[in-house]
Amino acid sequence: MADTTSSSSLFSAFARAPIHFERGEGVRLFTTDGTEYLDFAAGIAVNSLGHSHPDLVAALAEQGQKLWHVSNLYESPQQESLAEQLCAHSFAERVFFTNSGTESMECCFKTARRWHYENGAPERVDIITFEGAFHGRSLAAISAGGNQKYITGFGPQVPGFVQVPFGDLDVVKATISETTAAILIEPIQGEGGIIPAPHQFLRGLRELCDEHGLLLIYDEIQCGIGRTGKLFAHQWVEGAEPDIMGIAKGIGGGFPIGACLATENAASGMQPGTHGTTYGGNLLGMAIGNKVMDIVMADGFLDDVNQKAIFLKQKLAEVADSFPELIEGVRGEGLMQGLKCKASNLDVVGACRKQHLLSVPAGDNVVRLLPPLTVSEAEMQEAVEKITLALSSLQEAS
Repeated sequence: MADTTSSSSLFSAFARAPIHFERGEGVRLFTTDGTEYLDFAAGIAVNSLGHSHPDLVAALAEQGQKLWHVSNLYESPQQESLAEQLCAHSFAERVFFTNSGTESMECCFKTARRWHYENGAPERVDIITFEGAFHGRSLAAISAGGNQKYITGFGPQVPGFVQVPFGDLDVVKATISETTAAILIEPIQGEGGIIPAPHQFLRGLRELCDEHGLLLIYDEIQCGIGRTGKLFAHQWVEGAEPDIMGIAKGIGGGFPIGACLATENAASGMQPGTHGTTYGGNLLGMAIGNKVMDIVMADGFLDDVNQKAIFLKQKLAEVADSFPELIEGVRGEGLMQGLKCKASNLDVVGACRKQHLLSVPAGDNVVRLLPPLTVSEAEMQEAVEKITLALSSLQEAS
């Protein structure tokens, strides 16, 4: 048994960096001793509008002075407002609010299975998923993701998830059976290493679902809410809309909010009593979510994200060219960029942190760069300079 001796009263489930942040402003974080960091982790793509955005602070304070929580026993104009915004700018016609991405995916799974049950096919329970996927940390979500690192030690996997290679449409087609209910995919794998799904592959999945009476589920927890330069990443792909989609992270700008979005048809089986949540859709979260949508969907905001993304990707490509021994290349979309490393990605993350730049490791030996959507060109240039210094230090030490 591993030695878990620690002076902390917390679970030892996280390998935490010994940094104590006290406050944040925009793209910057400050420790208790005043040390400044440039934050290109954004709480793992959560702080979509940076730290302490004044409009979000004001929305939280205004709602907090009125009412915090009443549960879903009563009608909620605030939930209706945010649901209307999400539906107006997406494929969706129905929304269920949650507290997290994992809960959003759980709702997606149940919505898909219930739809088949209500339509006379209760045997259709299996969901096809993909290697390299990450869908959360519940027992169902780790079974969907299939990563042994997260599954080991937690007993039998939850049945009903069939994993296939990412990007192989022929294998997907061959895997579909009379018990298949849905296909689940991240349009861009985040935890798996910033791996975009080819557009033709997503269109192929849509066609397979239509052909076989299946539901197409997207996990846009990390790549949604403007991260790629459109509100949702799949909106770059014509003819590939989902039936159900899980979101979280960026929609709350730092406040824990998630949602399951669906067409009216796909959500038709979710009647009173089939699913529930105590905190999901609470009034504080709805106030912030509505404000996030107001800002992200304002004229010019996403155009600005796209211009920033071009600048950042060009600068990162120059860095990769300058350090071919350490960096294999750059990949990603919008302000969801990854450095595919030859050196250990953990070493690169650590070297960047020594330069007071925060980044996030991912699978496939990738370093994720996920700045707030409000980042400036000057701040991106500053980040690139810090990455250059970090890589230089690694190169000198090798």
